[in-house]
Amino acid sequence: MNILVCISRVPDTASRIIVASGGKTIDNTGIKFVVNPYDEIAIEEGLRLREKNGGTVTCVVLGTEVSKDILRTALAMGVDKAVIIKTADDNYDSYFTAENLANYAKTLNPDIILLGKQSVDYDSLQMPSTLGELLNMPSVSVVTKLTIEGTNVTAEREVEGGKEVISSTLPCIISAQKGLNDPRYPKLPDIMKAKSKPIEEVAAIEVAARVEIVGLEMPSKKRIGKLVTDSEVDIAEIVKLLHEEAKVI
Repeated sequence: MNILVCISRVPDTASRIIVASGGKTIDNTGIKFVVNPYDEIAIEEGLRLREKNGGTVTCVVLGTEVSKDILRTALAMGVDKAVIIKTADDNYDSYFTAENLANYAKTLNPDIILLGKQSVDYDSLQMPSTLGELLNMPSVSVVTKLTIEGTNVTAEREVEGGKEVISSTLPCIISAQKGLNDPRYPKLPDIMKAKSKPIEEVAAIEVAARVEIVGLEMPSKKRIGKLVTDSEVDIAEIVKLLHEEAKVI
């Protein structure tokens, strides 16, 4: 089975985020970057599919030279091949990412493409469906259980009030949700070996941006509501505010 896993490099969720002086990016000083947690689940699923069906697992990331660090993590986990689609900077949108990933996927002709349901930085949740459209492949998102028998695919995902089961066929795109599996932790010998393993470099293709970041700002911490008790004074104050400020009574 020819398995392609797409991953992204994101700030650790425990990092303290600060907007950079330009107002359009975050300040990377002191920030630890990691494999997107949902993509780790996708890597693990790819490895399990290889263990069951044979084949190869290729892991690809779009980004600058520094993105090789998460490919080293993927290699330590056990992927067979690591590829970076190299960009000059980090100033690109989701469509640029999707076009470049799709362009690489066409050269690989994978049986299945795996990726996390979303990245934990921008949380756009656009990549799985956009890749499906660009590659003309069926795409199933937010998958918590995956079964593949031959070319038949059964994917299960949680919906409000229950579960949804979707049938498809290979080739297809699957985006991983928590619960699909528990990603393995790389062993120290594998981490050391991954440092010397080759990483293939591919030049990114030029794609016109469709989204422009005009500014970033931290959420306001100012309290909008007012805390009151059940005293007669506070109840009277609530009635007054509803009448004079909210004008609902």
